[in-house]
Amino acid sequence: VQLQASGGGLVQAGGSLRLSCAASGRTFSSYGMGWFRQAPGKEREFVAAISWTGSATYYADSVKGRFTISRDNAKNTVYLQMNSLKPEDTAVYYCAAGEMDIGAVVNQYNYWGQGTQVTVSS
Repeated sequence: VQLQASGGGLVQAGGSLRLSCAASGRTFSSYGMGWFRQAPGKEREFVAAISWTGSATYYADSVKGRFTISRDNAKNTVYLQMNSLKPEDTAVYYCAAGEMDIGAVVNQYNYWGQGTQVTVSS
């Protein structure tokens, strides 16, 4: 499966962005999907995950209550709605697909998109 992330940009603290990740290739609905992020000099970290059907979601504590992950299997797309953004949310955001229902660990994911930059100014 190929993944293409988009929607990043520059936003002021307190603002919102919606990231999209379009998938092509094998059956999208067979994959658990996740968003991760990586800031300069830091390791890639988990942000949010959603199960095959979208019935289950899981969030990192740092984004809980501010970010929402969703998916539209008819459009082969997963989204990350980011509200109340903070400067510490600045990172390259990656979408990923894994051959499991839902997961929060980098090694659980088999396919990765190219990343989209999110910059939050104070």
